Amino acid sequence: MTPYTLHRGTAPLLISLPHNGSAIPDDVAARMKRPARRSPDTDWHVAELYDFARAMGASVIKPFASRYVVDLNRPADGHPLYPGQNETGLVPTQLFSGEAIYRPGAEPDADEIADRVKRWWKPYHAALLDELRRLRKLHGRVVLWEGHSIRSHVPMLFEGRLPDFNLGTADGASCSPALQARLAAVLDAQGDYTHAVNGRFKGGYITRHYGRPDEGIDAVQLELAQLNYMDEDTFEYLPKQAANVQMVIGDLLKVCLG
Repeated sequence: MTPYTLHRGTAPLLISLPHNGSAIPDDVAARMKRPARRSPDTDWHVAELYDFARAMGASVIKPFASRYVVDLNRPADGHPLYPGQNETGLVPTQLFSGEAIYRPGAEPDADEIADRVKRWWKPYHAALLDELRRLRKLHGRVVLWEGHSIRSHVPMLFEGRLPDFNLGTADGASCSPALQARLAAVLDAQGDYTHAVNGRFKGGYITRHYGRPDEGIDAVQLELAQLNYMDEDTFEYLPKQAANVQMVIGDLLKVCLG
């Protein structure tokens, strides 16, 4: 079975949702502690949030497997994204809460990690790159939009409450200065949500690796605080709140297509 779904659009925009998946194979789940089997650190409902983008002509790629199986937004060699800061790795062994994912002694070894990279990580990235090349060939340029979300309070990763909208461009390296400025202007113009640009979340591996504005690929990551569109305790999607978030996301995506 293909470990992802890809909707091929017609516009120069590819939306990647690498943490949307929550599936955990039975043999892996059997070794996990019970809280981890719910995959609580999933970027819940981001596929629903971005579903409207298909009507804008966007391509959308998303995986089935949980980030606990393998984190598609980490380098395949396990190199840290934020040296010196707390973060989860290529194959996480702890939840964002700090609790262990696996029962003692049941953590995956190097061979298993390599197998997971082969089965899930490599196919996703091959498809992502292929779609970027297709869209760039059609349009001459393309924007890769990384859609993410996270609980508003994650003490292991950051102090206090996360801003509502967190735009990351690898400190300006993954997209053109003009695009970053236009996106920041959209966030500055709205008054409903707090925001940050290149704060704690500067963009993960996908944004940093594929963002090559000089070669016609602009990459941007948006990390959303989940409390604005869902119940963070029950994981319930809240359509009315989500509609307001979608309006701002829509304005950001229009800039990418402008």
